[in-house]
Amino acid sequence: MTWTTPPHYALRAGSDFDLSALDRSSTPGFTGAKAEGVSLMKERGELLSDLQERLFASAKHGSSRSVLLVIQGLDTAGKGGIVRHVMGMVDPQGVSLAYFGVPTEEELSHHYLWRVEKKLPQPGKIGVFDRSHYEDVLVARVDELVEEEVWRGRYDEINRFERDIVDSGTTIIKVALMCSKEEQAGRILERIERPDKRWKHSPGDLETRSKWDAFQAAYQDVFRLTSTDHAPWFVIPADKKWFARLAVTELLTQALIDIDPQWPTPRWHVDVQRRKLLATVDPDHAEELLAAVSKQLEDAQAEHGDFLARKESADASLAGVTSPGKKKKKTKKKSAKSKKSGKKKSGKKKREKT
Repeated sequence: MTWTTPPHYALRAGSDFDLSALDRSSTPGFTGAKAEGVSLMKERGELLSDLQERLFASAKHGSSRSVLLVIQGLDTAGKGGIVRHVMGMVDPQGVSLAYFGVPTEEELSHHYLWRVEKKLPQPGKIGVFDRSHYEDVLVARVDELVEEEVWRGRYDEINRFERDIVDSGTTIIKVALMCSKEEQAGRILERIERPDKRWKHSPGDLETRSKWDAFQAAYQDVFRLTSTDHAPWFVIPADKKWFARLAVTELLTQALIDIDPQWPTPRWHVDVQRRKLLATVDPDHAEELLAAVSKQLEDAQAEHGDFLARKESADASLAGVTSPGKKKKKTKKKSAKSKKSGKKKSGKKKREKT
């Protein structure tokens, strides 16, 4: 096993987290090399895909559970790579992607969380925020888009907003990709020099880079003030792209293991539907059809068993000292509470514009 400390412990920003002390080329909790990381990510990807399909299917029959992956980081930190390489391992119909750039005129006419609330994932979906509501305490602060009194008041409001989201049945995973200033310089230069990368570069990226220290201070406050028990921050050293992608894969996989989505029970009787179908089939073909489907069932059962083995293996290696059984019980209780509460609340209280 190449994780000596489970990523949801090794990468979590606690109350004493110091961003200035972070080695951005490190791989906290992981002792393997790149080849091992890439191999493990591929293995986890198979499990992640299985779990995501179960989450999607369960919502078709009433489950209120969903996942929200929030990705933050400065230019060239690797946010797009997470979307392509991690989310690319699951069925796209179960993913909803939202990008939060410069607010439109309409968005500016509303409360800053209005546009975010509109993009929250529906039950069964994995929502991905490429940048997020945290821009309103990062860019808004550094570029002085609002008064200090305004952005300082947003931390508590964001915590309440995320509490409502979690209470409605959504698991929030917040990841911050932190690359070094030197690594960022190399990545920006590559975008400038390579014709196939130039479309990614904006002259504004250099202006943002000139405010590096101010953004680091803003991120430090974000981690200090909004890394909560219900929605903690995971700070990922991002100089090694492969490690950042592996870490997000592991965090997302663990979140789905904790939710423990199950295949829904159909609201119809198997024997009745089988009988009605076979009544429409040529009798000479029915026996051959039943045999073929029986073989498919055997294959599916074998795959299901492999799923359980991989889930238990991942649960053991990722969950550390936490008991999977206890987590499962807690998750079911929470899911029942979410189901009872009905539609998402997600902070839909009337807010004043700021």
